Amino acid sequence: MDRLCDEIIQLILNELNDPTNLSLVSKRYYSFTQDPYVRASYFLSRYGRIQAYYWALGRGRLMTNQVIDILFTSGAHLSRYLVQCAIHHYFRTQVPFIKTPWVRTIPFPVFMHFLEIAGNMYGDIPRGKGEDDGTIFLTLLANSRFLNEHRSGKWETMRDAVEKYKFIPFCHKDPLMSQFPLVLAIEPRLLPYARANGFYMDRKYRDFVFRKMFEKPAVAYEGRMEEIVRNVQELSRLDSNMFLSRTVAAEVCMEAKTNESAYIALKRLDKEGVLKFELSAVVEELTKLFVNTRSVSHAYTYNVMRELRADFPSQDPTVRLVLLLTVFLAEPLPYPEALSATVYTSPSLRTYVRNCKEKAEGMNLAPVTRKDLYDVLLNQFTPDRCGGILQYGQVELGMGNEDLEQLVRDVAISCLEIGSKGKMLQQLVRYSPSIEDVISAHVVSNYRIDVDDLPPYDDEKACANYQAKLCRAVMSFTPYSTANDYTMDIDVPTRAETQSPGIDGEVEDSIGSGSVLVDDARLAEGVENLGRITQDTLTTMIRKDEVSPVGRRRRYYGAFSSYTDHAGKLTYPAEFVDVGRWAWQHFGSRSAVAATFMTHAVLNGTVTYIQPLETFDTRTPLTLKHFKMLARLARAPETVMYEAIELGANFYFSEEDYVNPATSGEIFIGNQSWLRNGSVKSEGNSIPVRSGIGSETPRVRRRDVHGVKRPRRSATTSVKSYTVPDSDDEAIMDEDDVGSSELIRVAFRKVESHMQRWVKHLTLLLKDEQKKYNEKKRHAQAAAPVGTKIRVPKSEFLKSLAHNLPRIRKLDEFARQHIYGDDTPGDDYSEGEDDEYIDRSSRSKRRKVGD
Repeated sequence: MDRLCDEIIQLILNELNDPTNLSLVSKRYYSFTQDPYVRASYFLSRYGRIQAYYWALGRGRLMTNQVIDILFTSGAHLSRYLVQCAIHHYFRTQVPFIKTPWVRTIPFPVFMHFLEIAGNMYGDIPRGKGEDDGTIFLTLLANSRFLNEHRSGKWETMRDAVEKYKFIPFCHKDPLMSQFPLVLAIEPRLLPYARANGFYMDRKYRDFVFRKMFEKPAVAYEGRMEEIVRNVQELSRLDSNMFLSRTVAAEVCMEAKTNESAYIALKRLDKEGVLKFELSAVVEELTKLFVNTRSVSHAYTYNVMRELRADFPSQDPTVRLVLLLTVFLAEPLPYPEALSATVYTSPSLRTYVRNCKEKAEGMNLAPVTRKDLYDVLLNQFTPDRCGGILQYGQVELGMGNEDLEQLVRDVAISCLEIGSKGKMLQQLVRYSPSIEDVISAHVVSNYRIDVDDLPPYDDEKACANYQAKLCRAVMSFTPYSTANDYTMDIDVPTRAETQSPGIDGEVEDSIGSGSVLVDDARLAEGVENLGRITQDTLTTMIRKDEVSPVGRRRRYYGAFSSYTDHAGKLTYPAEFVDVGRWAWQHFGSRSAVAATFMTHAVLNGTVTYIQPLETFDTRTPLTLKHFKMLARLARAPETVMYEAIELGANFYFSEEDYVNPATSGEIFIGNQSWLRNGSVKSEGNSIPVRSGIGSETPRVRRRDVHGVKRPRRSATTSVKSYTVPDSDDEAIMDEDDVGSSELIRVAFRKVESHMQRWVKHLTLLLKDEQKKYNEKKRHAQAAAPVGTKIRVPKSEFLKSLAHNLPRIRKLDEFARQHIYGDDTPGDDYSEGEDDEYIDRSSRSKRRKVGD
C-alpha cells in the first residue's frame, strides 16, 4: 500500500463514503488526507459540481478556508439559494428537508469565510423567512393553475433567480429537485438558464412536464390554448429530447370532452407539424385498445369516442367494432331478460332501439349490417341480455324470424371458443331450443382431439405454444394493451417516414387497415421512443405522478385513482360463466360434449374453471388419455387431477369407456370411431371389475397415508411347505381351517381396483417418459464436445408424475391393507417375467471394513 502513488490513493479515496479509517492506516495516508486539494478533489469527484458544496459543508471538521477556496475556484456550483439555506440552518432556523447537523459542525471562522465569498458574489442576500429563492418557485407551482395575471411570481424575478443568482436545487433531498421540471413546464423560457447552471432534464421527466402543460386549469380562461401551444413549441425548440410523446397525446385525447382547450391545442400542434407522429394513428390505436376491456361499455367512453370519431374518421374494421360496441353497450336503459321480448311488448326495448339508431347515425356508422350485429354479439363484454340487439336487427335491418334464428345459431356456434360466453349460450338455447342439438353435433364433430392430433414430442416449440380451442383461460392477467385478440401490424410512422420511401428504397404496400409493415427493429425503436399508448386519462396520470413517493420506498406499485379506473382496464367481464362449466351443467358430466370440453380443459390447464371443486361424484371423469396427451405436450397435470385419483376416481382408458351409449348414439351419427358398437372398452388381460367391496377403492384421507410404512409379510406366508405335489398328503389338510370368510377375502384379492389400475398404467407411462428422457440425454451428450457434461432438464410432466405417483401408491397400499389386512402382498412393477426371482435386497448402510 505504501508503494502506491498519490494519484491511485486519490482514486481509492474517492470511492469511500467515509475516508476516516483510510487516513488512520499510516502517517503517509494521514498527511495525504490533510491536504486541502485532496479534500476538495474528493467532494468534487464523488458528488459532482452541483452537490459538492452541500456535502462538503456537512463535513465540518474537514472544512478549512483553503478547501472552500479550492472548491470555488475548481467550479463547484454556489447558488444564492444554497447560501440562504446554510444561513438559516447555521443560526438555528429550521430547514424542512435537512435532518442532520449539516453546517452547524463547521467552525465559526470557516463559516464566516464562506459567507464572505457568497457576499462578494451576490451582495446583500435576503435572509428573512419566505424570502429565499426556493419559495419563489414553490409559490409559482402553487399558483400554476390560476390565470397569468393572478400568479404571484413575475417572469423577471424568476429569470434573475436562475440567471443572476444561479438557482438550482443543490441536493437530492430537496423537494425542488423533483419539482423543478414543473417550473420548466410552466415557464419553458427558463430552460436555457437552468442548463447554464448545470441542470439536466432526464427523459423520465419528459411526460411529467408535458402533462402539467396540458393540465386542466381550475378556472377556464381565454388564451389557454395559445399558452399550451407556445410552451410546447418553446420547450421542443430549446431541447430536442423534450418532445410530446404518444403517451401524453393519448391521455389528452381521453379528455377530449372534459379538457377541450388541451385537446384543441393538441390538434393544432398536429396540424402545424410540431408532433413527431400522426395524431390520427394515435387515435386509431387508442380506439382499438377498448375492444378487449370493460371500459368499452362505459358512457364516458362513448362520449370520448364520438368526439374522436368526428375529428379523426377511420375505416379500420376494429375501430368500427369498438364504436358499435359503445353504441349498443353504453345505453343504460333496462330491458327484459328474456330474448323473446319484442319492441311491441316492451317499451324499454323500443326506446333502446331508437337511441341506438340515433347514436349510430350521429357517428356515421349507418347502415349497420348483419355482420356488425354478429361481431357485437360475439364480443365478450356484450351482456347475455342481448334482446335489444336482436330487436335492432329485426326493426332496422328488416330481419325476419328465420333470419334471427340463423343469426342466433351462428353466434352460438362461435361463442363456444369464447370462454366467458356461458350465460349468453344459456339465453340463446332458451330462445331457440333447437340450437342444443346443433351445438352438440358441432362440438363432437369439430373439436374432438386425439393424441395423434397433437404436435410431435420432439417439436418442443410447437408443444409449448399449442393451445386447444375450447376452455381457454378467461381471466388473463396480461396488460390490456398487449392482450388484444385482433391481428394488426402496428407501425408508428413519423412525419418523415410517411413522406419517404421504405428501408429498401421502395414504399411498402399497405395491408389490412392501412398499416405499413416494417421490420421488428424499427417497430420496437419507434414504439419505445415515441411512447406507449394507454387508456389512462391526463388527470389520472398527473395524480399518480403527484402521489408517488420520491426516494421513500424501494419498490412502489402504481395505484389506481379509483375502482372504476382499475376495473375498466380488466380484460374479462365482471360476471360470467365459463362455457365449459355451462356445457357440464347443461349436457351432463358424462356426455360426449362435456368429455370434449374436459379434454380441452386438461390441455389448457383450466380444469378448475369447468369442474366443481366441492363435489366429486358429479365431475367429468378423468381418463388415461388425458395423461398421455399431457405427456405428449410435456405439461404438468393439474393438482385436481391427482386429487381425483386419490379420492377414488374410476379408471377409464378414454372417454369412450364412460360416455352414455344412448346419448352418443344421438350425437355421433356418422362417427362410429367414438364408441365402438356402443360397448364399454375393456382391457384384454385384466379381470372384470365386480361390484362390491373388491371393486371400489375406499376413500381414505390423505393425512392417514403419510408416515405409514409398507408392512412386512407375515411369517406364515414365508414358511416353505414340504408337501409332495400330487400326493395323498394334501388330503390330510383340514378343509375347515380355511373358513368361508377367508375364501371370500382371497377371492377378492384377485380383483383389480380402480386405484390399482391407475397406479399400474401411470407407472408404465412414467417408465416410457423416463426412457425418452434418457434417450434425449444420450443424444445431447453425444453431440456435445468430449469431456463436457451436459445437463438436460426433465419435462414438467415427468417431474410432476414422478413426484405424485409415489403418494398414490402409498394410498393404494394403505387402502388394500384396510380391506384385506396386513398380509396383503405388494404389487410388483417389474418389466420382465424373470424379475420376480431376483433378490432386490436393500444395500446395507453400514460401512464394511476389511480385516
